[in-house]
Amino acid sequence: MELLGLLILGVLAWRPGSTWAAESAGNASEDPVPGGCNLEFDLDVDPNIYVEYDFFETTIKFAPANLGSARGVNPLPCDVSSGQDSRWRLQYDIYQYFLPEGDLTEGAALQHLQRMAGVAQVAANALKVVTLTEDDKTTMSFSSLGGQGVIYNVIVRDPILNTSAAYVPVHTYACGLGTPQGGCSTLGRVSTKVFFTLFALFGLFICFFGHRFWKTELFFMGFIIAGFLFYILVTRVTPAAYDVRLILTAVVGCIGGLLVVAVWWRFGTLLLCLLCPGMVLGTLGYGVLLLTPMGNLGVFQDDAVYWVAFCLMALIVPVIFLACLRVMNILACGLVGSYTVVLAVGSYSYTSLSFITLNILKRALYPDFRRAFTSVPLQTNDFILLAVWGMLAVSGITLQIRRELGQPPFPPHPYKLWKREQERRVTNVLDPSYHIPPLRERLFGQLAQIKELFQKEESTGERTPLLL
Repeated sequence: MELLGLLILGVLAWRPGSTWAAESAGNASEDPVPGGCNLEFDLDVDPNIYVEYDFFETTIKFAPANLGSARGVNPLPCDVSSGQDSRWRLQYDIYQYFLPEGDLTEGAALQHLQRMAGVAQVAANALKVVTLTEDDKTTMSFSSLGGQGVIYNVIVRDPILNTSAAYVPVHTYACGLGTPQGGCSTLGRVSTKVFFTLFALFGLFICFFGHRFWKTELFFMGFIIAGFLFYILVTRVTPAAYDVRLILTAVVGCIGGLLVVAVWWRFGTLLLCLLCPGMVLGTLGYGVLLLTPMGNLGVFQDDAVYWVAFCLMALIVPVIFLACLRVMNILACGLVGSYTVVLAVGSYSYTSLSFITLNILKRALYPDFRRAFTSVPLQTNDFILLAVWGMLAVSGITLQIRRELGQPPFPPHPYKLWKREQERRVTNVLDPSYHIPPLRERLFGQLAQIKELFQKEESTGERTPLLL
């Protein structure tokens, strides 16, 4: 039914005299002909836009246009010359239009497709992404937004004659509408929901109590860093299933968190341990920055520039807060801990805020993602979730700052405290723990008791010879 509706839209778009036909600013014979120089697709004149998508990117392709010509006159050759009197002077404006979040109905798609049919409608309703010229290929890549409907259209312009025409719009949800598994209705796997729900509960605890429970916070931050790096590694080098990778990521994340706690317990290096929450906070800030129009600057298409900026952003946060480490740690607890709620919500339904970190993960897993235009809609659900995120972050930061007034900035070195306690017990005979045997003797005593359980009991009775 949906395909039938889209077919009707395509026919209406190019029916003579229809309001959906290509609009121009001058004589109809001077309008560019969308798809008039088609050499790739089936039709001789193909004004359609073709879309391909996967988890990482959505790519649109279209045939080049030709200069307009009067009815009954042969069109101009496409590749005879490349001067200003040929089709190479044409420019292509690519537009993007977002459907309402969570609305996957056919009626909504048809209603909004009408707003993307004509030149004036496209320019008034959609977001202009980029303009392609004679040096560019007639293709464009976007970040895939699974479950979010997006309409794409192209307006071809003749800058000399000041005329224009629109291609046939195309829309996609970057998922299968009729697929029972992995389709639009089941974007979140059960394993993903379980993982991020538990992660959000842990993050809420860190948001409000992270600085007070210092070792628990270190475990949380170490879990994030180790899990993030390991998931990238295992995804790029092994063909393991998603659920297996997620379980291994959780295990390695726990090991990484325990290692960070062990480093703090044994060495007590405050600056080294605070590097973990500072780097996580810097990474979150970098993701927010890339979600703005600044993330689509051409300089960030270079992998070297992208990852150098990533490292600088992750390391500059601890440097900025070097004089007030406790403030940085509380900020990291509040902002990162509350953001886990956003990720948990994103595992159940679509939200654009989850792409703060997901786009960085996509860039690390898929090198060609650098060419994708990253743009997400901010609609009602996102503003509500953004308010919840901000409320949780402000509440957690305020609560921890008020509770830590008059307290030491950070707890003392655990190993030194343990060593001092051991020395006190050895020298203080009045301490009840002084009379406790060493651990080695207690272990041997326990082993001796266990050994006695398996020994045969000796029979009782007279064992001395009788005296006559």
